[in-house]
Amino acid sequence: MSGYKRMRRQHQKQLIALENKLKAEMDEHRLKLQKEVETHANNSSIELEKLAKKQVAIIEKEAKVAAADEKKFQQQILAQQKKDLTTFLESQKKQYKICKEKIKEEMNEDHSTPKKEKQERISKHKENLQHTQAEEEAHLLTQQRLYYDKNCRFFKRKIMIKRHEVEQQNIREELNKKRTQKEMEHAMLIRHDESTRELEYRQLHTLQKLRMDLIRLQHQTELENQLEYNKRRERELHRKHVMELRQQPKNLKAMEMQIKKQFQDTCKVQTKQYKALKNHQLEVTPKNEHKTILKTLKDEQTRKLAILAEQYEQSINEMMASQALRLDEAQEAECQALRLQLQQEMELLNAYQSKIKMQTEAQHERELQKLEQRVSLRRAHLEQKIEEELAALQKERSERIKNLLERQEREIETFDMESLRMGFGNLVTLDFPKEDYR
Repeated sequence: MSGYKRMRRQHQKQLIALENKLKAEMDEHRLKLQKEVETHANNSSIELEKLAKKQVAIIEKEAKVAAADEKKFQQQILAQQKKDLTTFLESQKKQYKICKEKIKEEMNEDHSTPKKEKQERISKHKENLQHTQAEEEAHLLTQQRLYYDKNCRFFKRKIMIKRHEVEQQNIREELNKKRTQKEMEHAMLIRHDESTRELEYRQLHTLQKLRMDLIRLQHQTELENQLEYNKRRERELHRKHVMELRQQPKNLKAMEMQIKKQFQDTCKVQTKQYKALKNHQLEVTPKNEHKTILKTLKDEQTRKLAILAEQYEQSINEMMASQALRLDEAQEAECQALRLQLQQEMELLNAYQSKIKMQTEAQHERELQKLEQRVSLRRAHLEQKIEEELAALQKERSERIKNLLERQEREIETFDMESLRMGFGNLVTLDFPKEDYR
């Protein structure tokens, strides 16, 4: 039994050691998954920072390019206007010279007009022509300034729209990046959940297998101990019966001596009774009949002793037969009682082992159901979390894009209102010269 107890304690130690090992394995697994989640979060944060820096650099570059293009565009307009003004002034000079010569010819052909009056008329024509040309030059300069301001204003609007497009592209790129990172995170979490589920089922199977193996070993040991106990009880009973068989001749001898002593005592009593009867008969009968009486009494005594001897032999034989029969019956009864007791003990052991096995199987089934429920609940929570995070991300996307578009729309409306106040009409349909902005 001490060996059996040591085995039970050893089994408990094995189960505890396995549970501790599996717990350490699960802790290591969860720590690994946690590190992977943290690494992904850090990498995502770094990627977003890099994207933000990249977008800032793109915006700064676009602003520099836009400023350079605006300056180039202004220079192109100014150069063309300067060229147009030079051509216009040369045309005016030629026209002025032609008009001047024409007037002189007209005055020269008119001989009736005094010279002084001619000079006054020529001078007046010159002044009128110079005034007209000055007005035309001022009108041209005004038109050029208006054209310059309007086209510069339109160019600024185009730059602002281009900046808006870059901002939209940047925010969509950032939001797409966030969505991709979130989808990667969700895929990783689902993979983590599946690997954890596989590990939990594998650990439960390992623990339950060891428990069942130990129970089978325990039951086998209990069965072997019971069989050994049965054999030992049977051997002990057999030894007892052998000893009883060996002891039986001594018992029978003692009983035979006791019967013999009773026979001898009876014989003595009869001898005494014979002597007393003989004396009495001799006293009451004549002397000549003494011989006949003595012979009769002697024959009667001999007959009774013979009957006693026969009874003695019969008593001995009956006693021996009776003792042998009682011994066989008692031993057979003991054997039957022992077999019945051992059979009942074996049935109790089998019933106990079956109960333990059923309880263990029921426990395993409860553990499996509990694990399935826990895994299912955890997966449902994960899917709900994923759905909520995707909905929040989509809401953030819609709100940020909506806010950006609203802000840009307000900027354009403010710019167009200011353009109207500056006297410019609809700048949307304005055509550029050939050197258009990109």
